[in-house]
Amino acid sequence: MKILIIKGPNLNLLGVREPQTYGNYSFENYLAVLQKKFPETQIDYFQSNIEGEVINKIHEFGFSDTGIVLNAGAYTHTSVAIADAIAAVEVPVIEVHISNVFKRERFRHHSFLTPVCKGLICGFGLDSYRLAIEALLNG
Repeated sequence: MKILIIKGPNLNLLGVREPQTYGNYSFENYLAVLQKKFPETQIDYFQSNIEGEVINKIHEFGFSDTGIVLNAGAYTHTSVAIADAIAAVEVPVIEVHISNVFKRERFRHHSFLTPVCKGLICGFGLDSYRLAIEALLNG
């Protein structure tokens, strides 16, 4: 089994950026925890601040493997193109957010991605990624 975690803009700054919202633990450290927790699953990771690169990665991975865990960051609220990419691929995609977006600014309450994703997990910090992986592995 193979799962790809895709993270969008500004999420390369986890552990540094707004620790009151996103925590102070880097994703690279958390990725090691995930890989240890799921030793039978190959967990790959991709991050980009560029919308087209996120779309290309969805296309590249979306026809051959178990699933995608996607935290598109601010593109969640603006990108019809990423939603179209998700709708075009065969693997399930789970939308993830570290914070509870519904407790934040109103513009964050709308997602172009949720309607084309298998599910949405938000508000559990970095553990949202673990929950998404478990959901993909359990079907």
